Amino acid sequence: MKRHLMSLACLLGVLTVSMSTSSAVAGEPVWTETGTSYVDSLSGGQGLASRADGSLLHRGLASIPLVLRVKGWNHVGDPDIAQGSVFDAYQGPDTATSKMFAVTTPAGKRFEYVHRLDPGEKLNNSFATVSPDGQWLVSGEWDNQNRLQVFPAPLLNPSTPPTGGALPQAGQITLDKPVRDIQGCDFVDDTRLLCASDDSSRTLFPEDRPLLQVDLERKVDGRPVTGHVTSLFALPQRSLCTDGTYEAEGVDYDTASGTLRAEVVQPGVCGVATSVYAYRLR
Repeated sequence: MKRHLMSLACLLGVLTVSMSTSSAVAGEPVWTETGTSYVDSLSGGQGLASRADGSLLHRGLASIPLVLRVKGWNHVGDPDIAQGSVFDAYQGPDTATSKMFAVTTPAGKRFEYVHRLDPGEKLNNSFATVSPDGQWLVSGEWDNQNRLQVFPAPLLNPSTPPTGGALPQAGQITLDKPVRDIQGCDFVDDTRLLCASDDSSRTLFPEDRPLLQVDLERKVDGRPVTGHVTSLFALPQRSLCTDGTYEAEGVDYDTASGTLRAEVVQPGVCGVATSVYAYRLR
């Protein structure tokens, strides 16, 4: 089945490619599209993260271990890799009162950190990204939001239990502009994140499904911090299928290569394939 899906993904790659760039002040480098690859949506359509060797980890609905499905964790978000460990964001059904972050060590041991929802917090757990110092984990909720959530990084922050357990929320990132339907974020450096939005309304930003930049007033330290939001460019929507809806998904920044990648699930029957767009600053 996977071979069939990947064959279709390759077929979908026979498209006319127009190189997109981000808006920027004259003379400053811009994000320039450098290539496109494809992954089958079932195993890779929710997100991705770059390993130290440059290879990519993908996540999709088929990535959820059976033991976690039995516990009610039926959705996995955009992952991250920090200090060799994989951080996954899980959420449960609409009746869920908690969300969960799973950390898988380089040795293959998985530890579960459960966060009981605070008053007013949505059950969504769209992504996990770890700060460059390895001490804080940032995540986000669905729909209209004026914040990103901050937690002590499970396992890496000494304030968290060493083998899993409860995970309280720390000081949040308050955004100076509202955002909608954030599917993934990744740190570029201590004070900058890049985030993929599935918002196609153009009511908050002029772009359809924008790639957003969040600049923090200081590095994340567990205390409240403000983030300035800028829309850089619209994520591409290219496919052989003309019926249906695209869906922006995960985003990853590879610090070693300087490569930014963003996923977009193709529409209609072509939704078996997810496009992975790569960018470099030029």
